[in-house]
This record gives sequence, C-alpha cells and structure tokens, in this order.
Amino acid sequence: MSDSVKRLVEAGLVLGVQQDQDDDRYSRITFQDGQLYLHVLQHQPPPTHAHTIQVSEVLEALDHSSTLVFLDLAWPGSARRRLHIQLIGDTTKIRQFVLLCTGQHSGSSYLNTKLLQVWDKGQPGECVRGGDYQYNNGRGGAALLSHQDDHQYQKSGSAGAVGSRRWWGSHRSAQFFISTRDRTDGHQWYDVFGKVVIGLDVVRAAVNHSDITEVTVVDCGVVLTL
Repeated sequence: MSDSVKRLVEAGLVLGVQQDQDDDRYSRITFQDGQLYLHVLQHQPPPTHAHTIQVSEVLEALDHSSTLVFLDLAWPGSARRRLHIQLIGDTTKIRQFVLLCTGQHSGSSYLNTKLLQVWDKGQPGECVRGGDYQYNNGRGGAALLSHQDDHQYQKSGSAGAVGSRRWWGSHRSAQFFISTRDRTDGHQWYDVFGKVVIGLDVVRAAVNHSDITEVTVVDCGVVLTL
C-alpha cells in the first residue's frame, strides 16, 4: 500500500461500497496495527471527497482458501476488544460466516448480535454460543445460503475452535460456537470451520462476565491482505 493510499485510509477517505436495490451501503476501510480491515456494510453517508471501491471486488481478490475475519466484542465495564478468526477452506458454512461478517447478503450480519449461552463454564470443553442475527435471543439464525451443504468439516477438541452445532438448513444453522477450553474427555467438536488465532483471551474474558448476554458484537468484518 503506497504512502498516499495509506494516508487516505487513515483519514477515513477510502470506503467499500455495495449498490443495493434501494440504496447504497458503505464499508469503512481502516488500517490498525499493521493490518487493513474491511468493516461490515452499513447505511452511512460517505465523507466528502471519499474514494470508493466495490466490496465485491475487494473480496474477490482474497485467497478464499484461508480467509481471516474479525469480531469486536464489548460488554459493560469493558472497552471493545478484537479477535481474529482464521477460516480454512471454501465451504458453504465458511462463505456464510464471511457474508455475516461483511453484511453483503441483504444486510444480515453479526453486527449488534449478542453471545447467547456458555456451555460447561469453568470446565474442560467450555465454549460459548452466538450468532442469532435474526432475533438475538437464540431462536433464530437461519441459513443465508439455500443450497445443500455436503462439505466435510474438521473435528477439534482444542480451545479456539469455531464451528456450528446445527444441521444445515435448520432455523439456527447460522449460529456459531467458540471453544475456550480444551476437551479432556477424548471427544471432539464436529463441523469446525475456523480457529481463533488472535484474541482467545478476549472470548475467555467475555465468558467470565457475569451475564454472557450482555456481551455484544459491536463490529465485524474481514482482514485484507496487503
């Protein structure tokens, strides 16, 4: 990234745009700690003299065999904190997860969704559930992509695993889980499609908050390759 482009990004003058049927939506592009971030699409007027690039073109340039996304979590008494999730492969669940981080599909996204439940809190195999973009109470999260998902997914018993415990096509199959402690019972989680590579401590801190439903995804998006 040239110095002139970097200055424009740092000034907030480079945005991604998606032309929807009724309106345009814009995605902030920011540069932080040596990383370039494409944030979730929102209805927000661009600043004067802003430069825009099609979000679809930005994402098409990514290596889809290894996509890095981010979630920012916040809860009362804590500033927002970021985690990075590496998605390995190009499967239906991974494509859906990216869509819900970018908001490309009809505006549906993980933005402003809350974490819903902790399983086995304080025990081996502890993990947290989230991702109800529809109702934000655990009763929703329908699949965005309608075709059959017949991909093979990984298994993992390690902390940091990200996956789905809902069969494809169910009314909650867009919900996800993040494991925060290794399993010690010899079993593994199925349908694992990613791993937390930065910020597992953020998820563990969220799990220890007194009310997990106060933990909210306050931003999300994709990490771009420089």
